[in-house]
Amino acid sequence: MKVVLSFSGGLDTLVAVRLLQEKYNADVITLTVDVGQNPVALKNAEKKAKQLGVLRHVHIDARKEFVEKYIFRSLKANGLYEGYPLSTALARYPIATKLIKVARKEKADAVAHGCTGKGNDQFRFDTTITTKAPELKIIAPIRETNLDRNQEIEYARKKGITLDAGRLYSIDENLWGRSIEGGALEDPAKIPSEEIYVWTRPSEKTPTKPCIVEMGFKDGVPVTLDGKRMSGLNIITKLNQIAGDYGVGRIELIEDRILGLKARENYEAPAATVLIQAHRALEQLVMTKQELVFKQLVDQIWADLVYSGLWYDPLREDLDAFINSTQRRVTGRIKVELNRGSSRVVARSSPYSLYDEKLVSFEKFGFDQREVTGIIKFHGLQGKLVHKRKVK
Repeated sequence: MKVVLSFSGGLDTLVAVRLLQEKYNADVITLTVDVGQNPVALKNAEKKAKQLGVLRHVHIDARKEFVEKYIFRSLKANGLYEGYPLSTALARYPIATKLIKVARKEKADAVAHGCTGKGNDQFRFDTTITTKAPELKIIAPIRETNLDRNQEIEYARKKGITLDAGRLYSIDENLWGRSIEGGALEDPAKIPSEEIYVWTRPSEKTPTKPCIVEMGFKDGVPVTLDGKRMSGLNIITKLNQIAGDYGVGRIELIEDRILGLKARENYEAPAATVLIQAHRALEQLVMTKQELVFKQLVDQIWADLVYSGLWYDPLREDLDAFINSTQRRVTGRIKVELNRGSSRVVARSSPYSLYDEKLVSFEKFGFDQREVTGIIKFHGLQGKLVHKRKVK
């Protein structure tokens, strides 16, 4: 049997390789998909895979695709799940899609992943694969052998699998965010150690002078940074560095997983934090009140679908049609101030702005104030009638 395994080089996938070889009697092809991970980690993954005697290791650079087909869609939808930018969830879809592509090219009998039975990723992988490639068998060795983390470590030692020394946490990263969980972080009463952060500085070590960054948007996506036209990939990479230096993008929360479990999660998402904040500010300037109210509901449903593994659900595609329609006017420039771990919008402009200074200014009225009196007489009319009847 030939199996293509989504491979990160972490504990779960290292153990999964050996289980597939021994328990399932499979020839294993490992696949890493670059969605913005640490380049050193990607090289180490390839080295580890070869040490385990896999049939072949495949590496695919999907960063540009990840930005343009997934991150930008999420940005248009202000993709937040319970307050943090969708990052890990979003990256699973291009990885699962590439897994299918490689399996078909290699004429594999099955695909595999290292997901456990507790996590969210099993829903994202399995649902995507069964939707897009129902002919492929899915093997989840860790879940199917019911191993916990300690049992995995013991198994790895018995099989001579080299593990990263001193790795205390479960970490996942891509261009849009970095998640850190496990170990001491599982106690929500404990303050996270500074050692968990890589992309962001502590506020006391950030520059003392605030910094203002300007983002230019066209049709809901960023196209310039500080006046320079750049690719989406370069804008996100640069903003991760700039905002991270100012300590922006640290998030700690109790997250509701798909299974109903509450989990303590920590994230770093500098670029995502600033871009979503800027995008929302631009929407406030160019969209009507009714559009903003309805889109807020749409954005929430969109994020829940993506978080829950339902990228290919027809409703997500339907919501995208509405979202894309609203983004036709989301063009303009936003300035954000970065200062000691915080970010705030300080200026905005757009050719589609619904802000009319002549009408709103207190210095000079753009209409006859007396005309408002007639409108006020009927404002809240039904409520007035209710209270009138109550008095009688």
